[in-house]
Amino acid sequence: MTDSSLSLSHPLDLVDTLVPLTAGDPVHAVRHQRDKVVAATQGSYDSLFDPALEGLSLAERLLAALAVAARAGSAALVAHYTARLQSLPDLTPAQRDAVVSGSANADDARLQAILRFADLLAARPVEGDRAALLQLPAAGLSTPAVVALAQLIAFVAYQVRVVAGLQALAALGSPAASPAAAGEPAPAAAPFVHPANLPKPGEPIRVNGYTSETLDWKAWLPVLDLAQATPAQLAVLEDSHPKAKTSDYYRVLVHQPRILEERSIVFNAIMYAPGGLSRAERELASAVVSRVNGCVYCASVHAQRFEQLAKRNDVIVQVFTEPQGAGTTAREQAIVQASIDLTHAPGAFGAAQVRPLRAAGLSDLEILDTVHAVAIFAWANRLMLNLGEPVFPG
Repeated sequence: MTDSSLSLSHPLDLVDTLVPLTAGDPVHAVRHQRDKVVAATQGSYDSLFDPALEGLSLAERLLAALAVAARAGSAALVAHYTARLQSLPDLTPAQRDAVVSGSANADDARLQAILRFADLLAARPVEGDRAALLQLPAAGLSTPAVVALAQLIAFVAYQVRVVAGLQALAALGSPAASPAAAGEPAPAAAPFVHPANLPKPGEPIRVNGYTSETLDWKAWLPVLDLAQATPAQLAVLEDSHPKAKTSDYYRVLVHQPRILEERSIVFNAIMYAPGGLSRAERELASAVVSRVNGCVYCASVHAQRFEQLAKRNDVIVQVFTEPQGAGTTAREQAIVQASIDLTHAPGAFGAAQVRPLRAAGLSDLEILDTVHAVAIFAWANRLMLNLGEPVFPG
């Protein structure tokens, strides 16, 4: 990677620069078929690292980002965030030490709390609990600052997986000249026969603490009082989700409306864009990531959506039982395995992990959609797991 690729003036698109991708590259062309994702990913970065963002210094945010990138093993993003930190003129001794060692000096309790939280969410998001979250307000962070930090950590988890997936696709090279590799329709599958030992579609699945039932979610931080909301906050809530005004999730995230707005655009562009990977397969990848990360809430939502779209639940039962090896077809198995690999070890994700997707007949756009679905749930799971908890019916 050249010094110019780490320009501190920031290119129009950071991900393209870090992979790197240039106009005319096949993978660049594929990526820019999802221009809404491209633009909102950059918009999310710009909002999270805006020097004017209040509550967290830019140095604190860059140190948290560096911790997440380092834990994920992303050399490109470690180099980027290190370069940005080294360009700051006013780092404290504790912050300079953290750039080098990855930990804060013992006398900087606020920075210690920020980096502990970043490390926890990066490596073991399921271990995040109310006590871990509330260490941040105890260290002096306001509610909007805690929300910004949680969004930033989750965004970098997303960012490293997008970069890793694109680097893997670029390393794999051009598709072989075969109908499957070119993304042509696969032969029609045999008619689906629902296994007699599974719940009928529409009935709840309950396996290993995971369920397809509709759950609620309760925030551990104060949610926005709608009577005190600004016009910008109300507008973002209205645009984000039909039920956002009654949802703890959205009412806690809207403490940072610009960040929530960009994130909502990314999510919707990934999950609902026309063409490419089928909606059901995107939901399958999302359910796999959520199961691997231990996010019961997200797993329930996306298991339910897969079943609604696919009219079957057999692969969801497999995923809830044991994700490794799940899938009822070679194509499903490839999507499941890639989702596991990119979730567990983005730093080791490469051409070898992408090749089975292409061999199973996925086009490069479908592979990109798989990467995006995995990455957005690296983001979503970390918010759901670490800002609140699921509430079961009854």
